[in-house]
Amino acid sequence: MNITASAVSLNVADPQASAKFAIDHLGFTEQMSADGFVSVARPDAGFTLCYLRTGLDSFKPKDKAGSAGEGLLVAFVVDDIDTEYERLQRAGVPIVTPIETEPWGERYFQTADPNGIILQLVQWV
Repeated sequence: MNITASAVSLNVADPQASAKFAIDHLGFTEQMSADGFVSVARPDAGFTLCYLRTGLDSFKPKDKAGSAGEGLLVAFVVDDIDTEYERLQRAGVPIVTPIETEPWGERYFQTADPNGIILQLVQWV
């Protein structure tokens, strides 16, 4: 097997709102969009974020088509967590978990996009 790309697909009420958040605050660019679907990527992230409107007929299996916001977080490792924290605070981005450092060396904070998807930025220190 040769994997040529990776993506995470998230069911959300408003795909455009989540995509705009990723573009405006995390530096992603829109790759493609259609009714009920937007994909965004950045070359250094290693995968594409796909936002699907909850309830699309194309989502299978149907019994797994709930909202992605429950118990899920998407994490990105960054070079300078403190700079990113300050940048997003200045931009008025909602911080749902303030910056902290875990005993095992994970320094991180969390924000939430307009659909409640938790996005975690982390630096290993």
